[in-house]
Amino acid sequence: MVGFPPGTATDVATRVVAEAISKRLGQPVITENRPGASSNIAAKAVGTSTPDGYTLFVGTVANTINAAFPNSTAPDLGKDFAAVSMIGTVPNVLVVHPSLGVSSVAELVAAAKAKPEGLTFASSGHGTSPHLSGELFATKAGIKLVHVPYRGSATAVTDLLGGQVQLMFSPASSVLPHIRSGALKGLATTGAKRGELTPDLPTIQELGFQDFESSVWFGFLVPVGTPPDVVEKLRSATDAALDQAEVSKQLQTQGIEILRYGPDAFAKYIRSETDKWAEVIRAAGITAQ
Repeated sequence: MVGFPPGTATDVATRVVAEAISKRLGQPVITENRPGASSNIAAKAVGTSTPDGYTLFVGTVANTINAAFPNSTAPDLGKDFAAVSMIGTVPNVLVVHPSLGVSSVAELVAAAKAKPEGLTFASSGHGTSPHLSGELFATKAGIKLVHVPYRGSATAVTDLLGGQVQLMFSPASSVLPHIRSGALKGLATTGAKRGELTPDLPTIQELGFQDFESSVWFGFLVPVGTPPDVVEKLRSATDAALDQAEVSKQLQTQGIEILRYGPDAFAKYIRSETDKWAEVIRAAGITAQ
């Protein structure tokens, strides 16, 4: 079960991997989209389902952000689910409209400090990874950014292209064509290392912003209480799917980098992400989604 509409990076990756898993297990693996409430609806549906391994949830960074808000009632991936396998990640890219006249992160910070009222940054919605990436950057850079939320990346990128907003942290897959055409200026990526599709762009960490990482990641989870041998069977099938050259190629064309974590490593990563976003939310003074 995917908590986002068809055609999103999470949905596309799930369908590619699910088809390969289906062939390995010898039974259909059906991808069901149940969008809403920033993936909370799907998370609640799977979290309360029978823990037998037949219903999987595609957890994402959105779920750790949801759980990180004060007094959140969102399902907690670390408590309500058992991790199976991380699948991949799509780093965000810091892009600016050319009219801003900056060519580096240092120049962007200087431009922001010269404008006390703040530069405007778009996001795919309040409380999303692109939104909190901007808040994290503003905190670490000591600048003011004015958040302009949209209902999805497509409309946010459209207004950025039109110059209605000045910058954005966007999933790479949404802005790479515009960077290549010159319609937008890419300054840096938010991954832990340089992206395969953006090798010429430095990471924000490289530029001196310690521990800055913000990516749209996703992986398989099952309801807590699922038998360990079932979790292992699902993990093994997922690993085998990610080993296939055709699967790797299809994910790469979507700007998705395979990031394979087993149950223990994935669970640890989920905990660290929830803690990180809770700190960002507190620092930015965000009280609700």
